[in-house]
Amino acid sequence: MKKLKLQMQVSLDGFNSIGSNDEQKWVTWAWDEIKQDVLDLANSCDTELIGRKLAVDYIPYWIDTLTQPESMMYEAAKIKAGQRKFVFTNTLDESVWENTELAKGNLVDQVNKLKNQSGKDIIVYGGSSFVSNLVKENLIDQYYLFVNPIALGQGVGIFDKLGEWQQLKLVKLKTFDCGIILLHYDKK
Repeated sequence: MKKLKLQMQVSLDGFNSIGSNDEQKWVTWAWDEIKQDVLDLANSCDTELIGRKLAVDYIPYWIDTLTQPESMMYEAAKIKAGQRKFVFTNTLDESVWENTELAKGNLVDQVNKLKNQSGKDIIVYGGSSFVSNLVKENLIDQYYLFVNPIALGQGVGIFDKLGEWQQLKLVKLKTFDCGIILLHYDKK
């Protein structure tokens, strides 16, 4: 069975966003240090899940980046271009993006259907409300949290919809010179 992996940038005080679609801005300042870990994780997956709110800006960003070989994010864009993408939506009727399908219906059923397919694992990067719903439904199998050395004091978290606690097992902790800490947890 495929695993659903979450990779997300978070602040020291547990927020992953201070506004709409801003998660991808965080990674650029420390990209040289965390790049290989991010690319290795992306390469372990053949499918990406995306919430509808994030998809509006996220997918065009990566399509545009794929046309810019000089971009520091070009290698990541190449990986993403080869992955199947599923946008979870109740409002869109068709996808305008290549290699992207719409997932409608019950979130748990749709994700479990994808997990039961053959191939590499599945990855999700955001957006915040979509990931919160995945966490709430206990669908994420592995967490890769890049904890940034900043405190926001406000924002959006991914654990705010939990009805009960979820126990996780620390698999790996990696520190970077820039102050970021990578925490890899598996669901128990």
